[in-house]
Amino acid sequence: MIFGIGIDVVENARIADAIRRHGDNFIQRIYQAAEVEYCQAMRDPPPHFAARFAAKEAVSKAFGTGFGGHFSWRDIEVRRKASGEPFIVLHGGAAALAKRLGVCTVFVTLSHSQHYAVANAVLIKED
Repeated sequence: MIFGIGIDVVENARIADAIRRHGDNFIQRIYQAAEVEYCQAMRDPPPHFAARFAAKEAVSKAFGTGFGGHFSWRDIEVRRKASGEPFIVLHGGAAALAKRLGVCTVFVTLSHSQHYAVANAVLIKED
């Protein structure tokens, strides 16, 4: 059963600007180490950071909570399967909230273009 859905779109330039202005402070506050490693390995990292930022926002919207009260940015991690398909790993407060609400699966899709990144998330609840 679907518990919630969320979508977010981010301007790549906004994330690039945040990284330029705040550097590692911004990156470490938002992303897990594996996310940083993946994005920084890309030819143009900002769109990849932006897609993961959008995914985290989309998941928080699917929970209906936003950030701050129940979990932080780093409690939502975007990983990739060997096939390239993205998936979400919940940590800390996000994992606890999912367990409390009976959310067992989080589906996510990511896309980015030259100027924008977008993500959609669907939370599935146990029957």
